[in-house]
Amino acid sequence: MSRPPLTALLWLPLLILPFYVDMFWLQAGLFVMAAAIGAIGLNLLTGSTGQLSMGHAFFLAVGAYGYVYFAGETSGHVTGLGLPAPVAAVLAVALSGLAGWAFSPIAGRVSGVYLAIASLALIFLGQHVLFNLESVTGGYNGRAVPPMKLFGFAFDDSSELIVAGVPFGGLERLWYLGIALLLAAMLFARGVLGARPGRAMNLVRDQRIAAAALGVPVGKVRAKAFTLSSMYAGLAGVLLALTFQRAVPDYFGMLLALDYLAMIVIGGLGSVGGAVAGAAFVTLLPQLLARYSGDLPLVAAPGADGISPAVAARYLYGAAVVAVVLFLPTGLSGLLSGRLPGLRRSATPMKEESPQ
Repeated sequence: MSRPPLTALLWLPLLILPFYVDMFWLQAGLFVMAAAIGAIGLNLLTGSTGQLSMGHAFFLAVGAYGYVYFAGETSGHVTGLGLPAPVAAVLAVALSGLAGWAFSPIAGRVSGVYLAIASLALIFLGQHVLFNLESVTGGYNGRAVPPMKLFGFAFDDSSELIVAGVPFGGLERLWYLGIALLLAAMLFARGVLGARPGRAMNLVRDQRIAAAALGVPVGKVRAKAFTLSSMYAGLAGVLLALTFQRAVPDYFGMLLALDYLAMIVIGGLGSVGGAVAGAAFVTLLPQLLARYSGDLPLVAAPGADGISPAVAARYLYGAAVVAVVLFLPTGLSGLLSGRLPGLRRSATPMKEESPQ
């Protein structure tokens, strides 16, 4: 019997959280949800298919700016199509998938460090386009993100909504949309990995030559995995843009690509739940350090002299990546499920050496 993506004991607090926490925690949680969706997509590619991509941030940018362009109105020097927000979101995800499909012939032919270098070019290409295509992206200052409206219900502060005596603004409303999108992303990924496509992906990752000998189209499997991963990134970009309320080119750079690699390594390669756990760790850490910098040693408040929260966070999860590689190859997913390979291997020889 397969386990649910997360236990009901975890989902229930998430559902009632907007009634008890302030804006900081709601925004941080939405950032985690968006990052988790993107990390699941990258884990399908890297963890399950064995394809190392450095271009994930590019596809997040395609999703974010695709939504802004399709849903936005033409105003001043920026243009937009003014489509309904749900249609714009679907088209943005499809556009990310189309961009991934366009790159997939390369992903189908090369692997390992060669794919990493090839996909790295997408980051530099994307940054150049985002900064210079001002009519679509708004240039260096970015552009505002149109709110999501679904069946006449707006996920913003434009209308007053009170639930159980609690005012529900944009973040509270987006919270439930984020949960729905994350749950759907997790269920779909688990469905893919548990079915024939997932077995083909794992076989390509572990035994490429054997997979080809068994008739598995290695190139097509890699290309399809890359396209699917890009669509996940596009969906993450849409949710991220809705949470930020402004799309800014600087965010979608090399550091974001490295963050996503850290997420799936720390969380556990090939694990859907691990991708969510790794996304929570990497996304929350700098925000918590910034919020509580005044109470922490060696961490300076933003703008003050000393180690900034963002830099401190990168030191910490950089150390976490090293620790995972050395001592816990299954990542947080293995730790949370009680699977500690190192301990098991050390226990077996002890039994063999026993005189009994």
